[in-house]
Amino acid sequence: MTVVTMLKADDTVLALIDVQGKLAHSMHERETLFLNLERCIRGAQILQIPILWVEQNPQGLGATIPEISRLLEEYQPLEKMSFSCIKNSEIKKQLLSLRRKQVLVVGIETHVCVYQSVRDMLAIDLQVEVITDAVSSRIPENKHYGLQKMQLAGAALTTTEMCLFELVADCEKPEFRQILRLLK
Repeated sequence: MTVVTMLKADDTVLALIDVQGKLAHSMHERETLFLNLERCIRGAQILQIPILWVEQNPQGLGATIPEISRLLEEYQPLEKMSFSCIKNSEIKKQLLSLRRKQVLVVGIETHVCVYQSVRDMLAIDLQVEVITDAVSSRIPENKHYGLQKMQLAGAALTTTEMCLFELVADCEKPEFRQILRLLK
């Protein structure tokens, strides 16, 4: 059984995987997905959590959708061709250079790039939590089994609201009110 420790803002990275082009707009429950992705990004920014922004073959799939990329002006997307972002040595190096052991994962598609990235993150001894309401696939069954396989491999499952409150941890912290407003 995998032991999952509480998330700590100073030990966490948010990995945003492949929310691109027409594919993003074909996701199951895309409005909820986009809303929760925005909440996760804004929450990470409030809590000063670094964001690893990854795009799969942007020449073929297109850029990250404007609804998301407009939130990331201080970042540059990292390009990959492999489904797993960890198979790209530059992305892996950048992730490890942050010296954080906890990774929150969001993006698409749950059963392909998210799944394979999570498996490879676990293999390099990172604690991985997948934000279930901020990942999606075109077909709900694919999301279900992708989440199931990630959990069996040792990833924890969480939700946008759960992880943001876990990261802020205390209603007396100045960030609490900002996080609370995000979730309303």
